[in-house]
Amino acid sequence: MSEMSRRGMLGGLAAGVAAAAPILGARSAEAAPALKKYGNTHFYTDGKFDAAKANAAYYEMMEHYSYPIPPRLRTDEFWTLDFALGKFTEVGMAGIFWINDHRGFFGHEIYLLPGQMIPEHLHLSTKDGPAKMEGWHVRHGSCWVFGNEGASTPEMEALIPPSHKQCSKARIAKKLMPGECACLNQPCAPHFMLAGPQGAIVSEYANWHDNAGLRFSHPDVKFG
Repeated sequence: MSEMSRRGMLGGLAAGVAAAAPILGARSAEAAPALKKYGNTHFYTDGKFDAAKANAAYYEMMEHYSYPIPPRLRTDEFWTLDFALGKFTEVGMAGIFWINDHRGFFGHEIYLLPGQMIPEHLHLSTKDGPAKMEGWHVRHGSCWVFGNEGASTPEMEALIPPSHKQCSKARIAKKLMPGECACLNQPCAPHFMLAGPQGAIVSEYANWHDNAGLRFSHPDVKFG
């Protein structure tokens, strides 16, 4: 094939791809339905938190985002919590610790339904290890990470859920979209995460997690 013919063919392919891109993008946007949302009462049976219903909602979210669900996510290593507040759609999460190694390795996947928050907390050093430092990497959906770095605004204050209006210390939010990352700015800093309107699936990278160093700002929160 001559150089001129090759250039012409490549140019034609590029033009065809460029022309097709808006059409394919439009179809994808039209085909993507909104994530199904549930009221808080859906997750409680006879006044008790129903983990099976919570699990089902998270699996629906994973399927919505074509997120792989390996067998391990169908075991009791995958956990859901309402943190004993009875407000699962406001304060709740699911998660799995892929790795939690005393030598300093931690891999955690966080799952949040639309508008859900992980309650504000911090990590102290313990007799077995240093204070946990962590970073977050959004895979699907969106979230706001609240910390104490920067200047707060009325818009950020308005995002804080009712349960934490009075007790939270982290008042500065950074919005993260898929592929974006943020890190805890210093050891022992209070922080929390709030999902966007289509939920969030977030990978967390950190040193070893020790529950003995975990402290929550809300006095009624229970972990586990």
